[in-house]
Amino acid sequence: MGLSFISVRWSRATLLAASTFLAVAGWTPLGPALLGALEGRFPIPEISGPVSGIILLGGAVDTHLTGERGQVALNEGGERLTSVADLSRRFPQARVFLSGGASHILPTGTVSESAAGRNLLIDLGVAENRIEMEERSRNTCENAAETKAAMAPKADEQWILVTSANHMPRAVACFRAQRFAVVPYPVDFRTLGGSGNLGFSAAVSEGLALLDLAAHEWVGLLTYRLFGLTEEFFPKS
Repeated sequence: MGLSFISVRWSRATLLAASTFLAVAGWTPLGPALLGALEGRFPIPEISGPVSGIILLGGAVDTHLTGERGQVALNEGGERLTSVADLSRRFPQARVFLSGGASHILPTGTVSESAAGRNLLIDLGVAENRIEMEERSRNTCENAAETKAAMAPKADEQWILVTSANHMPRAVACFRAQRFAVVPYPVDFRTLGGSGNLGFSAAVSEGLALLDLAAHEWVGLLTYRLFGLTEEFFPKS
């Protein structure tokens, strides 16, 4: 009887603790604030002068769905591709380079992110002969290394780097570690910015999704720095 009573009390305490955590993480501004700090690190730039190239990092395509369904399946980062299409029209002389292999560690899809992105960019009006790509990289620092090896950038050239705003700090850290100077062009914002990040979420699921995304990037920044893949924990412009 005593053990059963203790077990019930322990179960109730665990349930209360879990509910409290979900409420704090999902309803409070914790997720938006952590994600907003990432998204606000690099402002959208005003680009002038000649642009040598536009670099698009993988992360906009679900390669598994694309391979299974035979159509380009975009995820929430699809704005990366539409933004590159827009930039390619603004800077018609710029080379367009896509970096990305499989969207998972194991290549479960039958098509690479770069190949799927290339097909969509062509459909969006980007000339096929402007697009170059690599399909070997599996993470952000491999993106940077493979892009530099393929493009051989010169010191006086201007290269635009396009990726999701929350991913931009980690991407810039990787490119700087490769001594590849880029102009960060963040897209795919998920937060309002400023005081807009301090409001309460309308739904627990919304807040938890933002917190999960923020945690992924902050852990990625820390891991890359601890393992010596980057030279800065949280780079800035």
